[in-house]
Amino acid sequence: MPVPAIVPNLKSEFTMTSPLYNASVPVMLQMLRALSDVLKKAEDHATQKSIDPNALLQARLFPDMFPLIRQVQIASDFSKGIASRLAGAEVPSWPDTEVSFADLQALLAKALAHLESFKAEQFDLSESREIVLRPGTPKEKKLTASAYLLHYGLPQFFFHVTTAYAILRHNGIEIGKRDYMGAY
Repeated sequence: MPVPAIVPNLKSEFTMTSPLYNASVPVMLQMLRALSDVLKKAEDHATQKSIDPNALLQARLFPDMFPLIRQVQIASDFSKGIASRLAGAEVPSWPDTEVSFADLQALLAKALAHLESFKAEQFDLSESREIVLRPGTPKEKKLTASAYLLHYGLPQFFFHVTTAYAILRHNGIEIGKRDYMGAY
């Protein structure tokens, strides 16, 4: 007598979180939290050493690069854009009006809250999504969701987070790799 085949219900027994969710939201949460901590150390350093905070906020690695404040804004912009596009949600528009460490902390808190608002399930169909950058312009570019995340979005995000860290380290803030990485 043949033994009946037992086929597991793959959908319920082996559910996996979207790889694009795993490679984006948790990673950006970790890095933005670490950036927030690094900015707090920079603000504390400025206070302890009687340094005008604006000297750090406007610091650059080289004259043709953006200052610290803009690096943080762009990192926040990429985090919200990456998560929103991959989840098929509208990318919120936030004005870049920050001028102080407190403003940057508020911006990072807003970016973190935005990232935390996404559920992994929202990314389930992201693999088949087409991401269109600069739609309707001569610079329009169409990418698969994975190409967008891995070859454009995350490299841009990490560039600006890293540059913010480098600006502060270059200006004497006592931070290291553990500060850059944050908790994982």
